[in-house]
Amino acid sequence: MVEKSSRRFQVATRGQKDVVDLGAMVGQWVRETGIREGILHLFVLGSTAALTTIENEKGLIQDLGSILDELVPAGRTYLHSEAGGDDNAPSHIWASIIGPSISIPVEAGRLSLGTWQQVVLIELDVRPRTREIVAQLVRLD
Repeated sequence: MVEKSSRRFQVATRGQKDVVDLGAMVGQWVRETGIREGILHLFVLGSTAALTTIENEKGLIQDLGSILDELVPAGRTYLHSEAGGDDNAPSHIWASIIGPSISIPVEAGRLSLGTWQQVVLIELDVRPRTREIVAQLVRLD
């Protein structure tokens, strides 16, 4: 029998390219489950937000935003906007490139992350949002 634990987290964002460090919140929950060895999977609901790991350093976050702008510029015409959608086509494309989910090993009851590696939610929509993240932790020991 596979033992697992699930939880949903809500995170308020400030709008486009806001980066929210999830490490403390998710790490605390992992410790509370008592699961020592496993895999944590996180998934953000919505098509204009993403999950990844990055060094959560101001200059690097600005660099990421600049690269996203170069890859998918906001100033061009997108069919999404012409079809009556919101004027946020770049937000959807950026989220597709980065991705809505991430899996992280859990060892000794803690997230297995590198020294400068933080688990983050990146808000990509054009306005502040409240995001819901589904977390599932599966025991492997």
